[in-house]
Amino acid sequence: MEFAEMITLVGVLIVIVGFALRLDAILIIMLAAVVTALVGGLGIEAMLTTLGSSFVANRAMTIFILILLVIGTLERNGLRESAAKLISKVKGSSPGMVIGSYGILRSVFAAFNVSFGGVAGFVRPVVMPMMEGAIEAKGEKPNEEHVEALKGMSAGMENIAWFFCQVLFVGGAGGLLVQSTLANLPEPIHVELLDLVIAVIPVAVFAVVLSIVVYYLRDRAMMKKYYGKSANNKEGGNK
Repeated sequence: MEFAEMITLVGVLIVIVGFALRLDAILIIMLAAVVTALVGGLGIEAMLTTLGSSFVANRAMTIFILILLVIGTLERNGLRESAAKLISKVKGSSPGMVIGSYGILRSVFAAFNVSFGGVAGFVRPVVMPMMEGAIEAKGEKPNEEHVEALKGMSAGMENIAWFFCQVLFVGGAGGLLVQSTLANLPEPIHVELLDLVIAVIPVAVFAVVLSIVVYYLRDRAMMKKYYGKSANNKEGGNK
């Protein structure tokens, strides 16, 4: 490898050294980008043009990153505590009920192609504290194994609701993919997007309802396993 080619890798070296020293990640990446552009002969103007075109081409990922930043800021200022306090005011609440309610809410918004930010952007900072708050409202300390299982169930509900219900959005990526695939078969099948949505509705409803029932029953079994009957007795006594 020639020296001119090797020097263009100095940006990689900056990233490695910066992360090893635990410096600011955004600053390291921006510095590496600028240095790489300069030593590679790209120039400031061409670098800014490349960054702008990349931003537009990958704006969905950029929006996801912005959502994470907003959620992180809210979480730092008491989002988790507020979510737990809110669910603790609901009598008879349980982690299984929280998962089921989130599944219904997620399905409705997915049908309109509205994203909450997924597991990292919404489930972890909002749904998980609410489930832990539901346990604490019964006078119990959340069991670590139970919490880990709840993480898996809430993530599963997020994936199931989004996977099946996003196709209900007419003109969404899922419907367009199915329509184009059928149209490009050796013997083309022409279908309307509205017909695809109508065909998917019973499948989506069945998948979400079945998931809610399974997760609710599983959570009830774990509540009895990790906390015994004391949680139910305390709840009944408060009434």
